[in-house]
Amino acid sequence: MKRSRIDLTQGSILKGLLALAFPIIGANLLQTGYQLVDAFWVGQLGANAVAAVSVSFPVNFLLISLSSGFAFAGTILVAQYAGAKNFKMVSHVASQTLTMVVIISIVLSALAYLASPAILRLLGVEDVIFDDANFFQRTIFIGLVFNFSFIMFQSLLRGIGEVRIPLFINAGTLALNFLLDPLFIYGWGPVKAYGVTGAAVSTLCTLFLSSFIAYYVLLKGKTDIKLSFKNFSFDGPLLKKAFKLGAPSSIEISARALGLTIMTGIAARFGTEVLAAYGVGSRLISFVVIFGLGLLHASSTMVGQNMGAQKIDRAEKGAAYAAWIGFGGLTIVGIIFYIFAEPLVRAFLDASDHVVAMGTDFMKITSLAFGFMGAQLALVGTLRGSGNTVESMILAIIGIWVIQFPFAWIVSGMDSMQEHGVWWSFPVSYVIPCILTVIWFKRGKWKEKRLVD
Repeated sequence: MKRSRIDLTQGSILKGLLALAFPIIGANLLQTGYQLVDAFWVGQLGANAVAAVSVSFPVNFLLISLSSGFAFAGTILVAQYAGAKNFKMVSHVASQTLTMVVIISIVLSALAYLASPAILRLLGVEDVIFDDANFFQRTIFIGLVFNFSFIMFQSLLRGIGEVRIPLFINAGTLALNFLLDPLFIYGWGPVKAYGVTGAAVSTLCTLFLSSFIAYYVLLKGKTDIKLSFKNFSFDGPLLKKAFKLGAPSSIEISARALGLTIMTGIAARFGTEVLAAYGVGSRLISFVVIFGLGLLHASSTMVGQNMGAQKIDRAEKGAAYAAWIGFGGLTIVGIIFYIFAEPLVRAFLDASDHVVAMGTDFMKITSLAFGFMGAQLALVGTLRGSGNTVESMILAIIGIWVIQFPFAWIVSGMDSMQEHGVWWSFPVSYVIPCILTVIWFKRGKWKEKRLVD
């Protein structure tokens, strides 16, 4: 029996948006929980272990982003065809884009595994943590195909408004990861202790399980998407359309990820202690970002379905709701993070008071600007859902490469600022891009895009 999906082309806009956003946020929280669970257990090994894991995070994010464009293209096309009630095309889009993502992920996994030592050298990782960082990073690279498959699965289901199945899968695998982490990190009985690499091994096991369940759901037709690879052949025109939608999204996410990688490199210039503080702070920020990403995905699906149903005014109203929810909700989260900055940092970093103090400063400087990040991400979802992925890409490039990176590089080079220049680059990169995105949204050009008849 198929599960009921959320049809965002009718009924209360606010209720539909929240009904979609909360499970997405829940699933994203659980998925990010992998990293937080890893950080918790690895944090017990000390600052060097935390630094070794932190280095691989932005690199892994960069690789994921290179194939995420097809995932976003799948969401956009599936949402618009679902809005047009053309479910034959929904399944066809799913099979085409999923196949391409798997092929891309296999290639990226092999290349990244071979290049891992060179990547770490390029980032300037110190010898004291190099071997641990390399083993951890290579293990994560092996699991890219499973990671990409599940990301694509979630994207396709979001497009049709089915957000509960990924939530349940993430909940189960996160619980399993919490049990496997100490087993592989510290060892028990016949299982040897892998140390830092053990966190990656446990994540690899749970990603494989998630991917297996995802393919089962799609092949069995448990939703309005049913994969069929019988007589499969590549649909050139569809893949061309998906590429035109997905390539800008891949560039956008890659620009963000590469920016984070470079920011890690800037932080690494100040030594392992600053890198550890940055690593914990950036992980806590990534926890907050998923609230904004939940609204981004909900807004994208809301706008996509209504654009497909030719309900443009409803799409615009839903986008405005999402932006205000993002601003208000993440402002509240930011206030909480500001008040409890020190205990939050201590929870994930077993280090000296000096290192904890640096991480606390990072959180306090950044947290009160979270609301601007939330509003901007919600409006980016509007641009993506309507098919305006080029505009979304341009805004991301401006935010990272024109604003944040130059600011961090220049200000951190001042003797009076140093690592604080890196900390301050984050709120600056939230406020200014938010203002630019609101202006772009108000112009209304995004409403003129048409992807389906």
